[in-house]
Amino acid sequence: MYQVPDQHGKLAVVTGANSGTGKEAAKRLAGAGAHVVLAVRTPAKGEQARSEILAAHPTAQVEVRRLDLADLASVREFVDGLHSDGTPLDLLLNNAGVMNVPQRTETADGFELQLGSNFLGPFALTVQLLPLLLAAPAPRVATMSSGTANRARIDFDDLQATRNYSPTRVYGQSKLADMLMMLHLAELAADRGWPLLSAGAHPGYTRTNLMTSGPTLNGGRPGMLESLLYKIVPSQGPEQGTEPLLYAATSPQAVAGGYYGPRWAVVGPTTTTRLPRSAHNKDVAARLWTKAERLTNVSLPTRDLT
Repeated sequence: MYQVPDQHGKLAVVTGANSGTGKEAAKRLAGAGAHVVLAVRTPAKGEQARSEILAAHPTAQVEVRRLDLADLASVREFVDGLHSDGTPLDLLLNNAGVMNVPQRTETADGFELQLGSNFLGPFALTVQLLPLLLAAPAPRVATMSSGTANRARIDFDDLQATRNYSPTRVYGQSKLADMLMMLHLAELAADRGWPLLSAGAHPGYTRTNLMTSGPTLNGGRPGMLESLLYKIVPSQGPEQGTEPLLYAATSPQAVAGGYYGPRWAVVGPTTTTRLPRSAHNKDVAARLWTKAERLTNVSLPTRDLT
């Protein structure tokens, strides 16, 4: 099992920290000494997760703050709260997401739900938190992608899937977008001389409520093939599935633009994972970043952040 290095004196934000990989990541960061912010859509569920973490680590520093990545006003409110505190942010773990929503659904801002929750919300969060991240001595942004990104492409002509909606295709596109965001942020950091490390991860097939919450949204349910695959594909628990994200966020061996996942693709200990061919196109990554800036009305500050 991966041992998280000492995190005393560090502030970490974990999105989607009330369950699954997010809760496990928060628990292990808190156990290693970090002050952890559980960024959750439903504070009551966040408080339950906080209680569970404190039961395991009674002296841990854990707090709950509301964050709905499907609502840019909520993202701004969350960011404003952290900026008001003025504490440098050492770790941002972009973990929260929604998967395979059966019918096209929109966010509070009119974005397709999977693209909005999985990519545009985390994009706005990350960019707006850059001043706090770059105030820390060695900040990291770890972003959770998915093996489904390997078969995806960015459809700029129908990015919001208004003409052709497929739950699995749109999910894959959103997770490829996360991967491209991670890589472009790493390139920006290198070009601008920022001390920030941006790395990515995927959990393989990890048993969390991500597999059921999305497909059952709006009264839907997983298809027969989907349900069969859930039963026969090898899987692992959150304890193992969270480790690639924790490795990206804390390992001394993690590198900028690195991508980490289970050794055997769907299960296993953490190893370096090869990026799909679709992630190597820097022009696509830059174009997507610019598109996200326009859609969210969030962009890099013009002043020097370091």
